[in-house]
Amino acid sequence: MLTHIGTLQIETERLILRKFKYSDDESMLKYWVSDPAIQSMYSESVYTTKQEVKELLNKYISAYEKDDYYRWAIILKETNECIGQIAYFSVNNNYNFAEIEYCIGVYFQRKGLATEATKAIIQFGFDKMNLHKVQICHKAINIASRKVIEKCGLVYEGTLRDFFYVDGQYINRLYYSILKDEFMSKY
Repeated sequence: MLTHIGTLQIETERLILRKFKYSDDESMLKYWVSDPAIQSMYSESVYTTKQEVKELLNKYISAYEKDDYYRWAIILKETNECIGQIAYFSVNNNYNFAEIEYCIGVYFQRKGLATEATKAIIQFGFDKMNLHKVQICHKAINIASRKVIEKCGLVYEGTLRDFFYVDGQYINRLYYSILKDEFMSKY
């Protein structure tokens, strides 16, 4: 049975994963929400104004009232800026699993930061929420995301063929997962 405790702060070597704040708006715009390449990789809208970001933050922040809502701002300790986000965007109470989504600004990619954040919330899910399984999917064209998933030890489960339709072409959706005992034996 899942234990819902909401979005609690998590600290890693280089990151703080915490609830979003309205003061994150400038760094969000600067690093990721206004970048079509980043947002399209996880099928999210592009936000180009502070007002649009404020509306997004309203949605995130008001949802923190629910104890089954899990969305973290990825804060780089070095600068105290929001460089991305990570969430359990789908939690299944009946079967004790959850699915992760994440994004991180282009400037911060290929530095292990997305992997660091992902491992931290997988650990959180198994330790604090009592998850049995964590899954992540990515668009077939998103090779960087596949590398993060593999570095976190998830196992390829299958492909949903032609799942997305983007810019006039169909794109496959690839699924990966890790079970609690598998993760605990690796990390």
